[in-house]
Amino acid sequence: MAEHTRSSIVIAATPAEVMAVIADFEAYPLWTGEVKEVEVLGRTDAGRATEVRLVLDAGAIRDEHVLAYTWDGDREVSWTLVKSQMLRALDGSYALAPAQGGTEVTYQLAVDVKIPMLGMIKRKAEKVIIDRALAGLKKRVEG
Repeated sequence: MAEHTRSSIVIAATPAEVMAVIADFEAYPLWTGEVKEVEVLGRTDAGRATEVRLVLDAGAIRDEHVLAYTWDGDREVSWTLVKSQMLRALDGSYALAPAQGGTEVTYQLAVDVKIPMLGMIKRKAEKVIIDRALAGLKKRVEG
């Protein structure tokens, strides 16, 4: 990933418990807020998604995109953009590591939009997306 934004949070659960929530794409509309519709287009032999279509609605921004996922057990999941109406790139990852009090989850994200946008504004948007996603993930896992 070239320019990216990264943030971490500790969740009071095992890496397997956290990754189970991350991998449950069908439940995303219940807890992510912006994700309104999910369709898993392909799965690994182990049942984890390899390609997912997501419909997002974040008020002023509405988009549908397809992401391709790569899994490294319960340690990391990364994704890249396959297609989108508004985005040129959407590359990210969740890295999980045992930590004092649970699991440290590090979310890394790089977004490139098809419309011209200052890099500083893109990084700010990435930070908002990451912080909201980590808070939602923590609440979902611990709740």
